[in-house]
Amino acid sequence: MSLLWYLIAIVILAIPFAAMVFLPINRSKPILLVSFLIFIVFMYGPMLTMGVLSFQGPFGSMTLPAKDLGSLHWFTELRSDSSLMVGVRDGISKSLWISLVVAAITALLSLTLGMAFRRQFRGGGILFYAILLSLMTPGLLLSLGLSFLLYYIGFDKGQGILGYVPIIGVQAVWALPFGFLVMMSVFNRYDARAEEAARDLGATSITTFREVTLPLIWTGVFGAGLFGFTLALNEFERTFLISGAINTLPLKLYIITSSSVLRPYVYSLGVVTILISFLLIAVFLIVSALTGRKKDLAIEEDDGGSMDASALQAAPSGD
Repeated sequence: MSLLWYLIAIVILAIPFAAMVFLPINRSKPILLVSFLIFIVFMYGPMLTMGVLSFQGPFGSMTLPAKDLGSLHWFTELRSDSSLMVGVRDGISKSLWISLVVAAITALLSLTLGMAFRRQFRGGGILFYAILLSLMTPGLLLSLGLSFLLYYIGFDKGQGILGYVPIIGVQAVWALPFGFLVMMSVFNRYDARAEEAARDLGATSITTFREVTLPLIWTGVFGAGLFGFTLALNEFERTFLISGAINTLPLKLYIITSSSVLRPYVYSLGVVTILISFLLIAVFLIVSALTGRKKDLAIEEDDGGSMDASALQAAPSGD
């Protein structure tokens, strides 16, 4: 059976590739469209199935067919006073708090690194690849190495506020390359002449950054922070061996799935997590749209002012 699935996967990948290579563009479009739809179903089908199963009644199971659809029983189960649900809610609050801190750190470091890489400097190439190194480092190996380091220096994992430091650090290291790449793309499209004009008008470096640079790039900073938040919210591998007694939401889900009988409340919890991620994406899109609208209005006002000034200069005097 597994061989059959491998053959199906190969065929699905080979057909669009052959269509792109051997067929004209007009004839290959329908094949590529069908292949794309199959890919969408493959990616989001499990998510939709999980959403459907989360709305089952109290007698629902973990597999299809769904039973008593249209019920919010398993969502209300998340609010129960059982020790399991109390632990889940505690994991959610810890994950949200850690994710917010990681988002702030990622946004700040991505901004400073993006500003630094606007100009070439000695050792910049080495630093660039060092930043991206965590993308290529397996998460469990990073967690294992940091766990050994904490053991040898006598650091108590998961004890008090200091127990959060390794978790925040390893998650920030994981999220930083994504935020850094976002800021690099922002500065690649950035027009430095706006800063030059501000300095020509007598603005200091701090004033130029606050009044000119940051308003133009702050959606990128927000996007870098959003990367940090979403990656930290769902991070498991890099947190697994260094968390100690601190159970984030992914770790709590791992404990539940490996040590207890699964019920559809797991699907309800997954739906809540997905909704949080989608909500953040919606906020980012709204903020980006509002920022773009403000820029357009500012450009229109500047153009109107320039036209009025030109008209006044061209008008004959009344003498």
